[in-house]
Amino acid sequence: MGFGVYRKYFKGDNIIWAVLVALSIASMLIIYSSTGALAFRVAGGNTAHYLIRQTLMHLLGFGIILVMVNIIPVKFYNRTANLGMLTAFFFIIMGLVFGRASGGTGRTLPLGFITFQPAELAKVALVIWVSRILANNQTSKESLKKAFGKTLLGAAAICAPIAVADFSTAGLLFTTVVIMMFVGRVPFKYMMLLAMAGVALVAILYFIAPHLPDGGRSGRIKTVRARIERYIHGDKRSEKGLTQADFAKIAIHRGGFGGVGTGNSTVSNFMSAAYNDFVYSIIIEEYGMFGGGVILLFYIMLLTRGGILLKKSNRTFPAFLATGITVLLFMQAMINMGVSVGILPVTGQPLPWISWGGTSQLFTAIAFGLLLSVSSQNNKERREEIEHKFHSTEDLPDEDVQLKEETI
Repeated sequence: MGFGVYRKYFKGDNIIWAVLVALSIASMLIIYSSTGALAFRVAGGNTAHYLIRQTLMHLLGFGIILVMVNIIPVKFYNRTANLGMLTAFFFIIMGLVFGRASGGTGRTLPLGFITFQPAELAKVALVIWVSRILANNQTSKESLKKAFGKTLLGAAAICAPIAVADFSTAGLLFTTVVIMMFVGRVPFKYMMLLAMAGVALVAILYFIAPHLPDGGRSGRIKTVRARIERYIHGDKRSEKGLTQADFAKIAIHRGGFGGVGTGNSTVSNFMSAAYNDFVYSIIIEEYGMFGGGVILLFYIMLLTRGGILLKKSNRTFPAFLATGITVLLFMQAMINMGVSVGILPVTGQPLPWISWGGTSQLFTAIAFGLLLSVSSQNNKERREEIEHKFHSTEDLPDEDVQLKEETI
C-alpha cells in the first residue's frame, strides 16, 4: 500500500513537512552524540536513554500536528485566544511563585514528576491572541490605533512577568509582537515610539543594575548586564575556567568546514548545555560549517514558506497567525545560532525542534501545527474557489463550457 495511503493526513505545505522531518533527523543524531556525558552522570551510562526520550517527544509532536491539521479548524484558535492568554498568565505567575519557592529561578513550574515551562505556552498563546486583535481591527486608522493599545497592554502583561525569570524569552516574544503589529499595518509612528521606549528601558536597566541589591528579582537584571559585559569586553579568565561560550568556540574550531564526523564530538563532554542552548556549536563540530549551513538553510526555508502563507491567506487572522509563528520560530533559531557562534550575548533559547527538551518540544510542535493548519486551510479555500468557478460555468454558452473542460 505504501505511504500514499496515509499521505492525505499530512495536510498543508509539503516543504514545511519536509523541513520538520529533516530537523527531526538532525535532532536524533546530535542529541545522541551530545548527551553521552549526561547519560553517565544521570542515566547510569545508558547512552540511548535521551535518544529514546527525544524520539518519543518527536513522535508525540508529530501526533499533535496531525490532530491539529486534520481535526481542529483554524477558527477554533481565534475563538479561544482570550482563554489561552488567561491560562498563560496564570501559569507564568504560578511558575514565579512556586518555582522560586522550590529554589528555582521561576522559569519552570514543578508539577510533581515533571516540570513545565510556562513561557513556552505564553509564546503560542500571545501570538494567537495578537493575531485575533489585529484581525479584528483592520477597518480604519482609529481601529488600528485601538489594536496598538490593546496589543501593547496584552504583550506587557505576558512579557513583564516572564522577564523576571527569563529576560531573553520576554525580549524575543515582545519583538515578535512588534513585527506582527508592523505587518498588521499599525501606524509606523507608534512603532518608532515603542522601539525608542524599548531601547530606553534596556539602557536604564543596564545602568542601574550595579546599584541593585544582590539576589531576588534584581538578580536577573544583573545577570543580563553581566552577559552583555562579557559580550562587549570578552570573558575574563578566572578561577572558574572556561565558560560554555568558550567551549562552543572550540567546538566550531574543531569542526572546520567538514566536521569531525557523526558521534565524534569531544567538546560536548565539557558543556552542561551542549544538547540545548549550544547545540548548534556541536552540530558544527561534528558536521562542519557545511552541516551548520544546511541547518540554517532549513530555517530560511521555513521563513520563506511562512511568507508565502501570509501572501496566500485570504483571511486576516490566519495571515497574522502564520506571520507570528514564523517570525517566532525563525528568530529563536537565529538567536540560538548567534549565541553558539559568538555573535550574540549568551541567552537560554533552544534551537527549535532540534534541542533536547520537553515543554519546548511540545509547544514547538503546536507552533508547527498552527503553520500547517493555516496552509491546509489556504489549500482548501483555493480548491473550493476553483470548484465554484468551474461549477458556475454550467449556464454559460457551449464554447465556454468546452473551454472549462479543456482547462480541467
